[in-house]
Amino acid sequence: MAVSVTFLGGLGEIGRNCAALEVDGRICLIDCGLMFPEEDMLGVDLVFPDWSWLLERREDIDFVVLTHGHEDHMGALGYFLRDIEVPVYGSRLALEFARGRIEELGITPQLHPVPLGEWRKHGKFRFKLIRVSHSIPDATAVAFDTPEGIVLHSGDFKLDPTPIDSQPTDLPAFAELGRQGVRLLLADSTNAEVPGFVPSESSLREPIADVVSSAPGRVIAACFSSHVHRVQQIVDAGIAAGRKIAFFGRSMHRYTTVAVEHGVLDLPQDRVVDIRELLELPPEKQLLITTGSQGEPFAALSLISRGRHKFVEVGEGDTILISAKPIPGNETAVSKVISRLLRLGARVVHGGNAPVHVSGHAARDELLTFLNVIRPQAFVPVHGEYRHLLAHAELARAMGVPEVDVLEDGDRVILDGPVTKVQRQAVPAGYVYLDGASYGDVKNAVLRDRSHLADEGVVVVTVGIDRDANIVFGPELDSHGLMDDPELVLGKAAEAVRQAVAEGIDGAEDSISGIQRLVRQATARVIRQEVARKPVIIPIVFQL
Repeated sequence: MAVSVTFLGGLGEIGRNCAALEVDGRICLIDCGLMFPEEDMLGVDLVFPDWSWLLERREDIDFVVLTHGHEDHMGALGYFLRDIEVPVYGSRLALEFARGRIEELGITPQLHPVPLGEWRKHGKFRFKLIRVSHSIPDATAVAFDTPEGIVLHSGDFKLDPTPIDSQPTDLPAFAELGRQGVRLLLADSTNAEVPGFVPSESSLREPIADVVSSAPGRVIAACFSSHVHRVQQIVDAGIAAGRKIAFFGRSMHRYTTVAVEHGVLDLPQDRVVDIRELLELPPEKQLLITTGSQGEPFAALSLISRGRHKFVEVGEGDTILISAKPIPGNETAVSKVISRLLRLGARVVHGGNAPVHVSGHAARDELLTFLNVIRPQAFVPVHGEYRHLLAHAELARAMGVPEVDVLEDGDRVILDGPVTKVQRQAVPAGYVYLDGASYGDVKNAVLRDRSHLADEGVVVVTVGIDRDANIVFGPELDSHGLMDDPELVLGKAAEAVRQAVAEGIDGAEDSISGIQRLVRQATARVIRQEVARKPVIIPIVFQL
């Protein structure tokens, strides 16, 4: 009985983590994450996996299992459940973090918490969650006991020996799976190029405390709202320094509320106040914990750096602590936020100038240790850019893993007895865009048009013709984003349009579509000759 894993996202990119495990014609979806748009994705809010293949097989889908509660693993789940209503399994906290995202869409999800380390059966699937250490509580790997052997997905993990919650990665459980025999391992590749071991989260306790205690005035700390353990360390530092604490940013409030309710964030209520109350205190008594560590344009920290936040203004004496590393693609945005804050007179402490951040992903020696414990028969690196996947694959080969394949989105790996097969581009796996209220309607051609408009501008040409196709109105030309004083150029273009339409009529080109083509060509030719630009040209031709 063949078993397969089809990858819908997360291979060759950071984000959109999503894979479909198929056993005897039934399908389980592992994670359903989003990706934040790249710079050239103009107007796009979020990027999702393409699950059109699954829509065609909706009757075959049994459930979704989440490895943890980060957006790149569960952020698209609500949209998926809107299309395909199935149960969702995961750790207690992962499901609660996902719940808010899902219910925002008006969906009441079927959420089923799974105790860690216990086998659970659903239809043809037998699976269990295994505790791993990561930058969010209750992160897990997921193991499937299939007819072709154990299929293990590591989730995001590192081998932190001293995590904040005293819950390290459950290496004994992984060792037991290794002894049983793992047919296929899918493992986190994010830091495959980074030598050594990632420092423990607890190593940040003193550096963060030093920043907060030594600050002469207000402290504004930015980190991922989901990084509850990092938030805990910042809170502890603020309490030790005698500061009151305020949270701001929608996602920060959402995650901290859930974390407090489930006992994974210790937050003394007598030390937490509303932001307006906090700002009435002396600056040296203030600690603000906010979102915006990735330079998001509408996040609180970015608004503060632009002087546009409705409550907070920064200046001399303020300390900004950015306890996060930029996600690939966000480096420029983060750098600009830092520069703007420095211009305002604030001191900015970040991972580039102080030890205030550690990764939640295993480095090279940890990955080698993990591979040595698991000893899989076949290995596919996941979760990372293509260079990370290649580096992880090299580690696996060096460890003597018999079958190692570097795959990309849309590929499928098939386990068929002793044989491991690969199908390239087995299913569509392109980007699906959330653009305002529009989901899935924006295509690459639209983004190309937006980029063209941003780079070259637009010219609208309006022409009215009579029944004989003679010009009786216009041509009127209006431009945006072309040049500061376009009148001379547009005047030449108007004359060229008149001539082209007249010659076109003589050549028996008198249809509306034909005249539109003549107008577009004549306008483009003049603008290209005069200013060496290629704007989007919109011809409007109507008959009077």
